[in-house]
Amino acid sequence: MKLVVTGGAGFIGSCFIRHILSVYPDYKVINLDALTYAGNIQNLDDVKDNPNYSFIHGNICDKKLVSEILKEADAVVNFAAESHVDRSITGPEIFVETNVQGTLNLLQCAKDSGINRYLQVSTDEVYGTLPKDGYFYETTPLAPNSPYSASKAGADLLVRAYFETYKLPALITRCSNNYGPYQYPEKLIPFFISQLLKGEKVPVYGDGLNVRDWLYVYDHCKAIDVVLHKGKEGEVYNIGGHNEKTNLEITKIILDAMGKDESSINFVKDRLGHDRRYAIDNTKIQSELGWRPSLTFEEGIKLTIDWYLNNQEWIKQIEKKKGAA
Repeated sequence: MKLVVTGGAGFIGSCFIRHILSVYPDYKVINLDALTYAGNIQNLDDVKDNPNYSFIHGNICDKKLVSEILKEADAVVNFAAESHVDRSITGPEIFVETNVQGTLNLLQCAKDSGINRYLQVSTDEVYGTLPKDGYFYETTPLAPNSPYSASKAGADLLVRAYFETYKLPALITRCSNNYGPYQYPEKLIPFFISQLLKGEKVPVYGDGLNVRDWLYVYDHCKAIDVVLHKGKEGEVYNIGGHNEKTNLEITKIILDAMGKDESSINFVKDRLGHDRRYAIDNTKIQSELGWRPSLTFEEGIKLTIDWYLNNQEWIKQIEKKKGAA
């Protein structure tokens, strides 16, 4: 198979490429990434010399480039997206450009090239927020509450439309909060670790009781792999870890692992439109495709914290790049 992965230099995309190359040694993987602030080609240093891997520096909004790349491709997995909620609040335009217009461009080029499989990697945030009880199902109405999640919901609806209108063999996955190695340090876990390594306090929004379902990144990659190969065209698959934790719980786990106490917490004003709770029901992917998370949260968070502590130079390089931007 010749597989095009867009946004493959980012956190989840790079882990997915690493997974695919290890599981399918005969697959050809093309990584198309614009290398915006969160894209880091060094995330794939360990596979850059693999003869089955190639990198193309480019944007999914570039129709001519995308059309050329997809001419001989068998499948596309689209990770390319602006993804940080805070940034979408202060600058929503780029989120619409990349997440909506970019997805539209990919879909059109995929349709024109006769692609065999198109997989859109989405988020549980498109469903909005939950009360104290209940879960997001694949049939839950879309009700995004931030410019970021609205742009992802718009992209999902375009994918659905291309399946319904043009019979494009498309699928959608929606995942819960990912954690693991190579995550850009503006996200909660790597950011807090980075702050504590510098001897600074960690900022916790509001009362810290916002709940998220946490999923180890390589378990997510395995789920995308299963959906890509076995999923039913036109379907949505929720991917969750059934690991509901408040932001405060996650913070305390990190503090404990790094020998810090709660005096290192700085409670700050809550984020605008901050969803209170996300929780995914993943019964569909488990029952239909046989996927289940392989790691408990306790196992995954230990691996994650250990990785960042053992790769402080990686964090420093990201910080240096961010400071120079």
